[in-house]
Amino acid sequence: MALIHHTTMRPTKLELLADWLPTRAWYAAGPHAPRPVKAGGFRLDDPEGEVGVEFMVVTDGEGPDAVAYLVPMTYRGKPLDGAEHALIGTSEHGVLGTRWIYDGVHDPVLVGELYALLAGRAVPQQQSVSDVADPTVAAVLDAAAVATGDVEPLGAVDGAGHTDIRVRVGDGAEPLTLRLRRVLRPTAEDGGAAALGTLTAEWTPAGPEGGPEGTAVRGACVTVHRP
Repeated sequence: MALIHHTTMRPTKLELLADWLPTRAWYAAGPHAPRPVKAGGFRLDDPEGEVGVEFMVVTDGEGPDAVAYLVPMTYRGKPLDGAEHALIGTSEHGVLGTRWIYDGVHDPVLVGELYALLAGRAVPQQQSVSDVADPTVAAVLDAAAVATGDVEPLGAVDGAGHTDIRVRVGDGAEPLTLRLRRVLRPTAEDGGAAALGTLTAEWTPAGPEGGPEGTAVRGACVTVHRP
């Protein structure tokens, strides 16, 4: 299980995201510079215990114009080879020292554990508490898409409101697309009849519909499709 250190990070993750979000194709630009606020999320464990894996939900804006974004991030003690384009930034952790923070859709550890979660082989963990499962995260995957073997990431491409992660699981298997919803909406939508699987989670909207004291909403974060 991942150990959560309650300590300082300089700059903070939210400060790094404020600079990084406007560089993304799926960012819904508003009249002001982004001011992301943590609104939910969960963690996954790296089986090797080396990489921190977090799916963070942040909101930007207030009221009806507020947008909720899903930002999967990995935290590493040294740079990830070949992933310079995916670097969100570096931060000084009060316990672990310098951490390289990456857009997790380009990190093979996160991609592998995301598929494991969908396939029922990984347990989502609470975002800020060590060794505690998060029962609010739910994942289902059609039996036809559940496979054994190594998860081979084949690349991630940003679209309007989402990122498509292509993977192959096991030798010779047909690739799958894990569609990560970058812009989240509270809905019962499950990806439609063509979806082979869905991951849903909760977050707290900003503005009148929610806030620090508000009511959590639920929506699809990831859907699984054939290419």
